[in-house]
Amino acid sequence: MVDFSRMGQVGLAGAFAGLSLFNNATAITFDPSASSLLARTGEGALTTLGTTNAGGSIQSGCAINDIFYFAGSFSSIGNTSVSASNIASYTPSSGVFAALGSNGPNGPIYSLYCDVSTGQLWVGGHFTSPGSSVAIWDTKSNSWSAPPFKGFTGDGAEVLSITSNASENSLLFAGSFLTSFAANATALNNTNNPNIPYSPGATPFSSSLVPVPLEGAEILGQPSSSDPQFSNILNILCPAGPDGPGNTWLAANGNGAVITVRDFSSINAYGVRLGNTFQSGFGTTTFSVTSIPDNTVQTLSYVNPSTGQNMTCTTTCPLSTDSSILYQDFIFTSPVTLTGMQITLSGWTGEAPCSGNLKSCFSPNPSNTTSTGSWITKNAVTDIPATLQTVQVSTVAVGTSPSQAPTFTWQPYVSASGQYDVYLVIPGCADFQDCPLRTSVQVTVFPGGGSQPWVSSVSQQVQSDTTTLVYSGPIVPSSTDFVTTVSMTLANNPEGTGQDGQYELVAGNVALVLTSANVTSATGSGSSGSSTTSSSQHGFGFFEWPLSSSGSIDATGTVPNTSETSLDIISIDLYNALGATTSTTTSITAIAQHPSGTVYLGGNFQLISGSTSGVSNIVAFKSGSFISPPNNGLNGPVTSFALSGSELYVGGSFTDTNIASTQGKLKGVAIYDVSSNSWKAMGAGVNGVVNSLALANGQIVVAGNFTEALNSSTAGVPAGGLATWDVSTVGNMTFIGNGTLPASGQKQTQFVAEYGSSGLVMLSSGGSTGPLLTSSVVNVSSPATVTKRHPHVRRGPSSWISHLNIGTLFTRQSVTSSTLPPPLPAPAPAVLAGAFWTNVSTSHQVAIIGGNFSFSSPSATSSAVAIYDPINGVVRTVYVDQKQQLFVGGEFNLTGTSASGLALYDLSAQQWDSSSMQPLQASAGSSVVVRSITSSTYKSDTAGSVSCQAICLFDTTFNQWNPLGSGIQGDISSVSYAGNNQDILIAAGSIILDGSTTNVAQYNFANSTWAAMGNSAEIPGPVTAVTVNNGNSSSIFAAGRTADGSSPFMMFWDGVSWSSVGSSLQGTTNISQLLMVPLMNTHSANSIIESDRMLMISGALSDSSFGSASSVLFDGSSFIPYMATATAQGALGSISSLFYSLANFSFTQQQFLATGIVILISIAIAAGVVFLLALIGILWTLLSRRDDRVAKYNTSDDDDDDNSVQHRPSSLLEHINAATRTTILGAPSSVGAEKDDAVRKATTAEPDPFGPDGSNYLRAETPSDAVVGTMAAEEEFTRPAHARYSFDGTGEGELRLTAGLEVEVLDDRDVAWWYTRNPQTGEEGVVPAAYLY
Repeated sequence: MVDFSRMGQVGLAGAFAGLSLFNNATAITFDPSASSLLARTGEGALTTLGTTNAGGSIQSGCAINDIFYFAGSFSSIGNTSVSASNIASYTPSSGVFAALGSNGPNGPIYSLYCDVSTGQLWVGGHFTSPGSSVAIWDTKSNSWSAPPFKGFTGDGAEVLSITSNASENSLLFAGSFLTSFAANATALNNTNNPNIPYSPGATPFSSSLVPVPLEGAEILGQPSSSDPQFSNILNILCPAGPDGPGNTWLAANGNGAVITVRDFSSINAYGVRLGNTFQSGFGTTTFSVTSIPDNTVQTLSYVNPSTGQNMTCTTTCPLSTDSSILYQDFIFTSPVTLTGMQITLSGWTGEAPCSGNLKSCFSPNPSNTTSTGSWITKNAVTDIPATLQTVQVSTVAVGTSPSQAPTFTWQPYVSASGQYDVYLVIPGCADFQDCPLRTSVQVTVFPGGGSQPWVSSVSQQVQSDTTTLVYSGPIVPSSTDFVTTVSMTLANNPEGTGQDGQYELVAGNVALVLTSANVTSATGSGSSGSSTTSSSQHGFGFFEWPLSSSGSIDATGTVPNTSETSLDIISIDLYNALGATTSTTTSITAIAQHPSGTVYLGGNFQLISGSTSGVSNIVAFKSGSFISPPNNGLNGPVTSFALSGSELYVGGSFTDTNIASTQGKLKGVAIYDVSSNSWKAMGAGVNGVVNSLALANGQIVVAGNFTEALNSSTAGVPAGGLATWDVSTVGNMTFIGNGTLPASGQKQTQFVAEYGSSGLVMLSSGGSTGPLLTSSVVNVSSPATVTKRHPHVRRGPSSWISHLNIGTLFTRQSVTSSTLPPPLPAPAPAVLAGAFWTNVSTSHQVAIIGGNFSFSSPSATSSAVAIYDPINGVVRTVYVDQKQQLFVGGEFNLTGTSASGLALYDLSAQQWDSSSMQPLQASAGSSVVVRSITSSTYKSDTAGSVSCQAICLFDTTFNQWNPLGSGIQGDISSVSYAGNNQDILIAAGSIILDGSTTNVAQYNFANSTWAAMGNSAEIPGPVTAVTVNNGNSSSIFAAGRTADGSSPFMMFWDGVSWSSVGSSLQGTTNISQLLMVPLMNTHSANSIIESDRMLMISGALSDSSFGSASSVLFDGSSFIPYMATATAQGALGSISSLFYSLANFSFTQQQFLATGIVILISIAIAAGVVFLLALIGILWTLLSRRDDRVAKYNTSDDDDDDNSVQHRPSSLLEHINAATRTTILGAPSSVGAEKDDAVRKATTAEPDPFGPDGSNYLRAETPSDAVVGTMAAEEEFTRPAHARYSFDGTGEGELRLTAGLEVEVLDDRDVAWWYTRNPQTGEEGVVPAAYLY
């Protein structure tokens, strides 16, 4: 583990959009003859949980609570070979595999659906027991059973997919099987309500929609006509008479008008029906509809009455003035929840716009309700402003029989024949605060027309509003007295105990949802456009089963009309579209229902009949009929779907649409955009078959038989059968190892470790779990323009992510020995350099980054450097010195200055400094490129203004450029330092020294001379990175590419010669940085690298042992992959540099005793010190008393004026103080003694016999007080100072200084040497006092 904490703040910069850490703990191996169940750790690593028997396969999986169920075709699973027939469970908490009972499916299983609410596992496949192709495992009773509909037969007799509908209240089965539905009925297609006249401006679908009564709504029409017979806007609502006075509204002459309707309740609306007036000289020609409260101008679809074509409009929708067009229906693109609307009449003919009337709105009456018993109204506030939710409630005593309980009946208006889903809306008890009163109710639906009623028990104990399906089937309003009723009363077995002996019944709304305009009626009554059939109707590959259904049928035989659901027409239409001919190879393998109700079917099929003839492998079912997808579908089978918002992700074995339209970019995967009805590519797909798609954490996980994810038709990155596509935000990249997902299953969950960041992350030590990574807080992006030398591709909405063995990125470079290899590609956004800067005024430390990116803030947008002013180009290195100056180097020109390749920024003044540093000048035919900026603590005495090449010294004290010795020629890529005082500079690149080519040279600051490092022939080419091992000039590493650019190398200098240490690196490797890093633990020491450190190698790396990586660790003998990155386009990313805040850090690992032992030792030492002090005090007392006995006979001393000096201490404590004075306070100086003597002479009063001794005039009364006093005095002397000169600090206890460095003075009592601290490094030591100011 790398110990980043010893390096201070650590940042990682590079050309990447995401980063992942390698897990080197274990290697994953796979048995090619079996299937393995894999799990993903929190860090994103794959681990094998278990393997099947040889020849076994795992096809699907899902979870109920904490148990994962998986199925396929196998006889055993797990390391202990648990016997299991095709299906088993895995408990992650215990790591145990288990078989699911006995008498399970006797054949392969292809699909699973986990119903968490009931604890039931639905199983589909090819078997005959316990059900035919379908079975149910009850996790509560641990038993198998056949489904309520027995199963399926015919054709392949296999179920390939089980999923739920959009509302998750029914299951959709797909595969290769036949169904049969009773057809002794009358097909009523496109029938209108008998009381509503037909109009060419309507469609069968719009005619089946239910009008919303607006009698209680607020309706305004402004400005109105001055004619009172045409000024009342309310006259147009279902008028009793014909178009004319009292039934028609006109706007004021010569003005547009606005009709505003506010219902103050939530309405789920599909569209609006409008009729024009046909009064002479008046009529509306164009209008628009704005929904309230979201104030959105709606896009409307309608049928052109003249041509019959479907059209759309937004701001200028046409309204026909043809008197034969009684009304027109304008449908929203999807149902809209609103509380009102505004109809803006923008165009008119004649004198004014107007609105006519609609003959006979209802048949025979609008929707109505009736009730028995006592019901009252309750209101609750909704999330929609200014609206209330209104319900009817009735209380009933606990124990009341249903026959005596209150009832509530809805009579919904039905416009036309169709297949309907009827939902009971149950208001949530949380809003009404009546949860304890709630119970269950019995709901009975009479569809009318002689159809059998549906009876169901519905719980009203719900916290939030809930919809429950209470009927699904045909409703045929074939007569003027037709009525459908929905009745509710107390359930036979009410739930709950009630409150205060009472239950509460709640009546909300009933919703009718038209699912198909095609319907069969069992009544046999005739109607316009009907045709009668007598044989059964066949269906193929699709079946719907409501989860709330309590009945049982036999789907292997003929399904009765009463059990046919609204979506079962899909199977009938599909059978007919296939030409009534199917085979075992024809199948439906994937189903998805969009929230709008549209059902998408994918598989292996070709439609040859009907309106969708010619469609292949994917088709949509909308508003009762099949709809052709763009370009007639796809040119290969579809295996799986994943729906995310309005995007349907499709996987399979195809390359393009059926009618080629994407240049072959739909290889294996594609996106169908529901809103725009168009196909979109996912990069360029994959180079194989996709078997499974799953949506997890905003990503589409793709599994199959492929090896590459393609970003274009010719480029790809290795994926190893598993890849992810980011559907959420640009730049969030995820790395997934090789493996195979457990096939497509219902709601599979993938846990993926993700570090998304554009080119910059912060590192810190994370203990045994590895380093902690923090993404950059500021998102950087591609600049608007870049130079031609560094082109980049703008990131799209999402991108591929490479996995494990990341593939080839760099082509071979052709270079000569006199030039450096090209730098690592830096497509934006890329961070190539960084430095830490501490603001001296606020002590706040920040990272300054440079590279190829743009940065946006609320006030400005800048490029290349993430601070302040813009730079046009690419920044490759940055450095912050002690004078708060930021040096920026790279390939750029600074706008408004003459700076080229190198610029100076004053961090204190927050502005570019164009006067303190002379701009660098490029040689003829080239541009200035600065690749490295470093500093040396060695004091250089060279001064002057002379030319220099390749490498220059800038004196920040005099703002003067200086050459280094006689100079060198060529290109310098990297610089490092050796020696105890950094007195040797190591330069690497493509260097010419004294007319000879050398790639690593050293400069001695002491004698100002250059020399080659060893034999230049030992280094095979230009060097791109160099580092010195902790200043040791006999331990240097250099890396680069060979002279012909064909392969990389890494060399080690042992003080005598260069030797290769990177022979296993592959040809695509490019190394950008070498850096020694400290370790938290140790490795085996060797002759190259000490045990307490490793060499971190960064760039774009490839090796046969680990594949591809962006950073590896080298312990002197082997490479250890550490980090991997990827660009936004999914290609291999690169790490340019690791930068840190502490200029000097230690590699030595500190060893600490256990806390308990330290405490015991501390107690022992403290006890010993106390005992020693007490002993010294006792001895002092004994000696003093002996002196007193001798002195009592010397009477001449009684007359001494200054006998206070000889006065005996008054207590034992004073003796101890006196004995320890020099220990605690230090020996008094001569100056102190003189002061003491002066005080005694100036004092004529009799000294206090109990006062302190004169020899201890500064000591405190107790040792502890003395210590506190000393510490306080020390704090008073702590103050800032600056170094006037540089000081080498090589002596014991000395602190090194550089001119201008700010330090803290801790002790200045000595006139010559002061004790100081460097606040940046924390180092302390003494310095000459004269060197500070």
